Amino acid sequence: MALRRFLFTFAASMQKLLELYKQWSGAEPATTEKLPGAGSNRQYYRLTAADGTTVIGCIGTSRDENHAFICLAQHFTKRQLPVPCVLAASDDELRYLQTDLGSVSLFDAIRGGREAGGRYTLAEQQLLKQTIRQLPNIQLRGARGLDFSQCYPQPEFDRDSVLFDLNYFKYCFLKATEIDFHELKLEADFRLMAKDLTAGGDEQCFLYRDFQARNVMLADGQPYFIDFQGGRRGPYYYDLASFLWQASARYPHKLRRELVYEYYNALKQYTEVPTSHQFVARLSLFVLFRTLQVLGAYGFRGYFERKQHFIDSIPPAIQNLRELLSTMRFPYPHLVDVLQRLCQLPQFQQIEVEAARADGYKTTDRNPYKPHPKDGPATFSKYDAQGPLVVRVYSFSYGKGIPADESGNGGGYVFDCRSTHNPGRYEPYKKLTGLDEPVIRFLEDDGEILTFLESVYRLADAHVRRYLQRGFTSLMFCFGCTGGQHRSVYSAQHLAEHLHRKFGIEVRICHREQGITQTLAAL
Repeated sequence: MALRRFLFTFAASMQKLLELYKQWSGAEPATTEKLPGAGSNRQYYRLTAADGTTVIGCIGTSRDENHAFICLAQHFTKRQLPVPCVLAASDDELRYLQTDLGSVSLFDAIRGGREAGGRYTLAEQQLLKQTIRQLPNIQLRGARGLDFSQCYPQPEFDRDSVLFDLNYFKYCFLKATEIDFHELKLEADFRLMAKDLTAGGDEQCFLYRDFQARNVMLADGQPYFIDFQGGRRGPYYYDLASFLWQASARYPHKLRRELVYEYYNALKQYTEVPTSHQFVARLSLFVLFRTLQVLGAYGFRGYFERKQHFIDSIPPAIQNLRELLSTMRFPYPHLVDVLQRLCQLPQFQQIEVEAARADGYKTTDRNPYKPHPKDGPATFSKYDAQGPLVVRVYSFSYGKGIPADESGNGGGYVFDCRSTHNPGRYEPYKKLTGLDEPVIRFLEDDGEILTFLESVYRLADAHVRRYLQRGFTSLMFCFGCTGGQHRSVYSAQHLAEHLHRKFGIEVRICHREQGITQTLAAL
C-alpha cells in the first residue's frame, strides 16, 4: 500500500514537472533523462527539446529549501554570477527548471589526481585555482543587496549553530570513541570557540556552507556554482576551510598553500583584508571547527548508521586534525588535550600522510614528485638494529643486479615487474620515470600493475604486521624491471607509501638507477 502511494505521488510530481516544461517551452520534451542522485531528497532530470536544446528539471520535497534556491539563484543571476539560471517555477515551488550546465563537475575533472593520492596534474591544479578565485566573487558580490531572510534553514551563521555542530561532534563521534573528557570544561571551551568563530563582523558575506568540488560544474572550461540553497550570512573563512581541508580531496600541502594564496589575492579585489598572518590564524580556527563538524557527521553516518564509506573517511580527517594541532595553538586547553589524545588512538593510525611525502618533493623540474637533493645520494647507511622497525624499499634494473642488503640480514623480498606492460617501449615515456604523472596514468589505466600490487600489498601487510608483533627492526622489499625506470619505480614508491600510511612506520625508499632516495618518517 505504501509503495503504491509512493509510485502514485512520484507519477503525479513527474507529470506536473512535464506540464511546467510545456508551459515554459510551448511543447513537451522529446526525451526525459533521470540524473544520478547527489545525496539530497531532490530529483533532477535532463529534459531535451526536439531541436536538441536541454534544461534541467528539479522535483523537491521541501518548499522552503526550493524557495531558498530559487530566490538565491535569481539574485545571483542579476548580479551576473556563474550560477544556473532559474527558467520557470511552479506556484508551490516544489518544481522548477534551470539552465543545463552539462554533466562534468569539478569533482569528476580532478578525479585522477585524487585517486593518485593527491598527485594533481598542472591542468587539474589550474581548474582548482580557477574555482578558488571565483569563490570571493559569489561570497562578496553575491551578498550585496541579498535578502538573507530568504535563506534556509536560517539566515546567518551564529553561536547557536556553532554549538549545535560542536555538540554533534561530542555526542556522535567523541563519545563513540569512549575517550575520557570533563563535560563542563569541554562545554566551556565550546562556548569560547563559538564566540570566537562568530566575532568577525567585518568579514560577513554569503556563506555557501556546502562548498565542495561536487557542487562546481564545468561549462566551457569555466566553473559554475550549484546547490547553494543552504547558504546564509557568515564569515568567508568557512567556505575556504570546507573546500581545502576536505579529507577525501587529499590536497598536498604545497597545493593547498597555493590555493589559499590564490583566494587571498582574489579576496583583495572585493574587500579590505587582514594581514596574511591574521588571515591564516583565523582560517586555522575555521579549519579546526570544520574538521570537528565533519567528524561528527562521519561518526553519525559511520558508527550509528554503519556506512563503511564514512568510517573509511575518518582516518584522513583525523590526520588533518593531527597536522593542524601540530602547527597551530588554540586557546581551548581542555578541548586541545582531548583532541590530542584522540589523535593518538590506535584505530586512527592507518592514515595517509601527505606532509611527509610533500616535504621531500621539489616542483621546479620536469618531475614534481622527485625528492629534494637534501635527502642525499641514492644509498642508505647501515641501520642500527636497536630501534623500531624500518622498511627499505628499492627499485632496480635486473641488468645491474639485485640491491645488496646493508642491514646484514641477508635480504628480503624481490618482486619481478617485467610481466606487466612496459611504458618504456613507447617514445613519449622513454625519458620519464614511474614517478612522473604521464607514466603513472599509463600504468594505472592499463591496470596490470594494479593487479600485480594487490598481491604484493597482501603479502607485505601480513609480513610487516608480524614483524611489528615480534619486535623486528629491519625489512627489505625490492622491485626489479628491465631498466629500473618505470614499472619498478612506480611499484616501489606505491608500496612504500602504502606501508607508511597503513602502519605509520619509517620507510626508506631508494630508486637506485634514478639516484633518488627518500625517507618517510615514522609517526
